[in-house]
Amino acid sequence: MPEGMRRVLSMKEKRTKFQRLKGHFEGLGSTQTRENTWQPHHELHRPKKPSHLTLSALIAAGAHFGHSKTILNPNFIPYAYGTRAGITLINLDTTLPLLRRAAALVRAVAMHDGTVVFVGTRPDLKDPVRVAAERMGENAYHVGEKWLPGTFTNRVHLFGADVASNQRVIPDLVIFLNPIPNLHAIRECAISHVPTVGIIDSNVDPRIVMYPIPANDESPRTAELVAGVLSIAGREGNELRKQEEQRHRELAAFQKFNNDRHRRAH
Repeated sequence: MPEGMRRVLSMKEKRTKFQRLKGHFEGLGSTQTRENTWQPHHELHRPKKPSHLTLSALIAAGAHFGHSKTILNPNFIPYAYGTRAGITLINLDTTLPLLRRAAALVRAVAMHDGTVVFVGTRPDLKDPVRVAAERMGENAYHVGEKWLPGTFTNRVHLFGADVASNQRVIPDLVIFLNPIPNLHAIRECAISHVPTVGIIDSNVDPRIVMYPIPANDESPRTAELVAGVLSIAGREGNELRKQEEQRHRELAAFQKFNNDRHRRAH
C-alpha cells in the first residue's frame, strides 16, 4: 500500500477512534462549553442583569484595584478595603449595592421616558459607550470623543434657538465611565441640574458625581461591565414603559367600548 494511502487511513482511524471515545464519555463529566462559561468578551456583548451581578464578576473584571495608597483621596476611605503592595484595594461590598442603585436609577429614568447619555472619552471606552447606548435603545445616546464645552450651558449658541427650545437637548441622566478627564462636563451637569453617575477610583473624591460607583476607572473590562449592567437596566425600563403604555391604550379602548355600548342602549 502506498505511503500516502496508509497516512490517510491512519488519520481516518484516529478520527473514528476519537469520535467513539467522545460518544462514550459524552454523558460524563463537565457540561461546560464556550457558550455557557465566562469569556473575556462577555462583559461587552453579554452583560449581566443587575439582579444577577456578583462580587465574582466584579473581581474578574479587576474592579477592586485602586491607585497607589499615597494618592488615596480622604473622602474615598469609606469605600477602601485596605492596601496590598502599596495599592489601595476597593471594597466591592460597597461597590455592588451602589452599582445596583445606579441601575435602579437608570431603569426609573427610562421607564418615565427620560434620556440617558453614556460618556467615555478614552479610546478604549468608545465601544463600551456605543454598545451600551445601542443596547438600551431609544432615548439613549453616547459621547465617545471629546466632550464639547458648552454642550449644556451654551446650548442655544451650539444648537440654535429653535432646537434648544423645541427639542430635548438636556438629558435626564449622564453616566461617566472616566469622570476625571470630563470634570468640565460634570460641572455643566451640575449647573443644568442633571444627575450624574460615575466610576470613582481611589484617587477621586466621590462627591464629584451624585451617584458614585467605587471601582477601577482604568480597567476597560470594569467599564464594559458597568456600562453593560446600566444599559440592561435602561432597556428593562423602556420595556416597562411600553408595557404600561399598552395597558393604558387597552384600558382606554375598553372604556370607549363601554361608553359607546351604554350610549346605544339609551
